[in-house]
Amino acid sequence: MLKTLVTLVRGRAGAVMEEVADRNALLILDQQVRDATVALDKAKRALAFVIAQDQQESSRLARLESQIVDLEARVIGAIEGGREELAHEGATAITHLEANRDAARNARSLFAAEIAKLRDHVRQAEGRIVEIDRGRRLARAAEAVRNVRRGRVEGAMLHQATLAEAEQTLKRLQERQEAASIAEDALSQLDEATAPASAAERLAAEGFGPPLRATAADVIARLKLRASQPKVSA
Repeated sequence: MLKTLVTLVRGRAGAVMEEVADRNALLILDQQVRDATVALDKAKRALAFVIAQDQQESSRLARLESQIVDLEARVIGAIEGGREELAHEGATAITHLEANRDAARNARSLFAAEIAKLRDHVRQAEGRIVEIDRGRRLARAAEAVRNVRRGRVEGAMLHQATLAEAEQTLKRLQERQEAASIAEDALSQLDEATAPASAAERLAAEGFGPPLRATAADVIARLKLRASQPKVSA
């Protein structure tokens, strides 16, 4: 019985953990991508360090080979000059230089293998991070759409306005504004219709009494009269 209870507790704990992981999957994925990016940066720094060491070893190897060539020429000169003791001393130095040269060559071989391995690791990691990040963006967009759909299906909470309610509110507001605008226009037209000036203009337009303002014909007649008058010379 006790074993069954323990198993049940462990099962419930596992279910809770899975539920928490599911509910926070995007947050967990974001952190995992950040962790992977940090690890990738460390790998890149390691690659740069190994490349720098390889370059240093390459310079050292070139210097050793140059020293060997120079010393061999000097030993040959000592041999030709009958200076066996100096030649032997030079030959001993050459053996040390050659040992260092061989060690440098081996080091460069090891660096080359390590650089190739790190380059491959970095390239693969970059590709995987790009793919994961692309999937993460798609998952975030899909989650946003799912939340919107879930809000429509499940209904909004009491303290939240749904989209339909917001649309109805906007519609009522627009209708009130439109009605107010129509009322203002009607009131303006009514004021204009009942104003004394408006009544006088309508009567004048019908030929009752003199016109209240000059017409285009009046202006032309006035200008023709002015043009027909003789000009007074100075």
